[in-house]
Amino acid sequence: MNKKELILSLTEGFVLSYRDPLGNDILMDQAIKRITLTSAFRKLDRIKQNGPTCLVYPGAVHTRLCHSLGVYYTGRQILLSVLENSNPEFTVSGMRSFLVACLLHDIGHFPYAHSLKELSIKEHEELAGEIILNDKELFDAVKNSGAAVEDVIAIIDDKKKATGEVEIYRHILSGALDPDKLDYLNRDAFFCGVPYGNQNNGYIISKLHILNNRIAIEHSAYASIEHILFSKYLMYKNIYWHKDVRSATCMIKKALLSAIRDKKIAVEDLYFIDDYDFDMIPQKYKEYEPLSLITAVRNNMLFERVWEREWYLDHELKELSSNIYSRFEAEDRIYKALKKRYPQLKEYEVIIDIPEPISFEADVAILENDGSYKKFSDVTKLFTKDVEQQFASSLRYIGIYTPDYVSRDIIKEVIDGREY
Repeated sequence: MNKKELILSLTEGFVLSYRDPLGNDILMDQAIKRITLTSAFRKLDRIKQNGPTCLVYPGAVHTRLCHSLGVYYTGRQILLSVLENSNPEFTVSGMRSFLVACLLHDIGHFPYAHSLKELSIKEHEELAGEIILNDKELFDAVKNSGAAVEDVIAIIDDKKKATGEVEIYRHILSGALDPDKLDYLNRDAFFCGVPYGNQNNGYIISKLHILNNRIAIEHSAYASIEHILFSKYLMYKNIYWHKDVRSATCMIKKALLSAIRDKKIAVEDLYFIDDYDFDMIPQKYKEYEPLSLITAVRNNMLFERVWEREWYLDHELKELSSNIYSRFEAEDRIYKALKKRYPQLKEYEVIIDIPEPISFEADVAILENDGSYKKFSDVTKLFTKDVEQQFASSLRYIGIYTPDYVSRDIIKEVIDGREY
């Protein structure tokens, strides 16, 4: 099929739309829109994209549904652009599978999934595949959309075998210039009311090519990658890892890990639920006190960060907290030391917070005017390996969170005096 026919397959019949708050008309045809009307997809409208961030930035109540629509929109724009700029070996079925994968890439998400990555849990990409295969309404809608069900799953889940065209789409969906990142940076910044994440997506997308079955960007636009990486840094610093967002996150994590450790709930109980189901967990297990932390977060009764240390600095507490099981032990030791000063303190109210590692690397080809290409790392003067490491390490802190009546001086005395 020639390029003109491929482009026509992405435009003909795309007359139905959702109006996006970011100013886009998200166009789709009847078969693709049918997917957005399934119960499984609508559930995403009951899961906030940024979890507890709305406690700090009240506008951040946008959902994974509107983000998924945005990823679909951005993915379609990328396909149209690379078809104009290059000659990829695409097929209509492959492109439709990619568009459906964009739409369903978060279908397996459940509340606070990222906070539990240290456990042996199923990744949301794997759960997405299970939902697509086992939910008859969704399965039929995907099958009738012109997409290949197995290809959709393989594009979403990189643990599935993928070759040829499917591998290209997987790289587009999960890369430095992927539609997921291009959407969430702009969307999260918009709803939080901050300027940090804003990208000129139209310009970036217009400069994309397919080169050796991978996304490449013209040299004239390579600074856009630097902008994306710097925006990611600022969004983590000011939004995603704001100290109060970290407080809410670590309180939720402590509640869940305690309940799982004590066999009150199983990890599998968390799969496939939404925010409303999640908020009801404390009601189901009223006798189990650590789950009251979930209610405290819902009521914005957050703990204070009473001690912190840069992650890159060596510290005994860092070594003691290297995994979730040793972290429980370290928290218990600190709790026992603090209990002497604060008899009202409860065991689950001492929490060590360790954010997950993040990367500022960009594996993107830079297309030169003569048709050759270079690695982004060979072109950028800003995001060198050293700078990438500095950005990442400057964001990560090991912190201790407790109720606000615990004195910073006391906790410092406990930590520095090795009373734990």
